[in-house]
Amino acid sequence: MAGASILVVFDFDKTIIDCDSDNWVVDELGATELFEQLLPTMPWNSLMDRMMKELHSRGTRIEDIVAVLKTTPINPRIIEAIKSAYALGCDLKIVSDANTFFIEKILEHHGLKECFSEIHTNPGFVDEEGRLRIFPHHDFTNSSHGCVHPSCPPNMCKVTVIEKIQASLTMEDKKKTIIYLGDGLGDFCPSLKLGDGDYVMPRKGFPVWDLICKNKNLIKAEICEWSNGEDLEHVLFHLITRISIYGNNTGQLYSVDCKLETMPLSAATNDEAFSKALPVFH
Repeated sequence: MAGASILVVFDFDKTIIDCDSDNWVVDELGATELFEQLLPTMPWNSLMDRMMKELHSRGTRIEDIVAVLKTTPINPRIIEAIKSAYALGCDLKIVSDANTFFIEKILEHHGLKECFSEIHTNPGFVDEEGRLRIFPHHDFTNSSHGCVHPSCPPNMCKVTVIEKIQASLTMEDKKKTIIYLGDGLGDFCPSLKLGDGDYVMPRKGFPVWDLICKNKNLIKAEICEWSNGEDLEHVLFHLITRISIYGNNTGQLYSVDCKLETMPLSAATNDEAFSKALPVFH
């Protein structure tokens, strides 16, 4: 299939969905005041576990949480982009600092869960008492994940996940081009791990975009910014098309000064190949 040589790795909050899922649930269930009161006193994952305990004590059911998750804002163009990339044979994965329960329920609601081969995030599950429990991806209370970069939270350095993914590709002798999409500070570290021939898609105006633009000399991958769902769909499918046609020998599709308008589409034959090779689903 056209995208068989491509691995697309998505962040979740403010990348696939258009908000932070933790904040969305807390706010919609009326627990914002307590959340903000406790935020300076405990780590984020511990705080979210504490908030789920509080909501449970107030009589909030798991069904109530799921109902709120179903209302999480997501751009319909991103839904279509994910479904289309999957249909084209791309391997899609999520690496996120959200949690499995929130992510899976949102993906299921939009018919997207089957599109992703792996979801790497903080564990979230319903216990025997019917309470949602949330734990850190890495138990930082016992040991550090080893990354000293200030952009990485103590519970998750996404580089460790990306390294495992890259190692699995090497073991399977699969030469895949990686496209990484993200918005937050935690997405900067994995961007540094990508190599020549890979692509990083930072969301313009968000923390990872600012960091990348200030540290372009540290980034080996091509930088391809996006701002909203329409941009994400457009940029992602240009990359899928070009990689499918030319492999990693595509040249500099986007300039490293983070400006999409400098993307060269110089030869008419290239445009014709784009339109014929892969449909962009709208």
